[in-house]
Amino acid sequence: MFMMPTIDMVATGKNIERLRKAAGLSVRDLQDVFGFATPQAIYKWQHGTAMPTIDNLVVLAALLQVKIDDILVVDATIQVQISA
Repeated sequence: MFMMPTIDMVATGKNIERLRKAAGLSVRDLQDVFGFATPQAIYKWQHGTAMPTIDNLVVLAALLQVKIDDILVVDATIQVQISA
């Protein structure tokens, strides 16, 4: 059996919100940095209904001064049978 890692989107979203607040940044600040016309993408990230793209994740980690691994919450509880 192989433990398939998956991203827990809701927990990751909570992490993004927590890290954003700890960095003293508002949703509007992130919206401006990413050049989004509306803050909806940021709210979707925080609620776990969407994930940042890889490019945006790299920028987000740099902006929050953390590693990408500190943003993502990975759950490795799904077991997958691998055929040989």
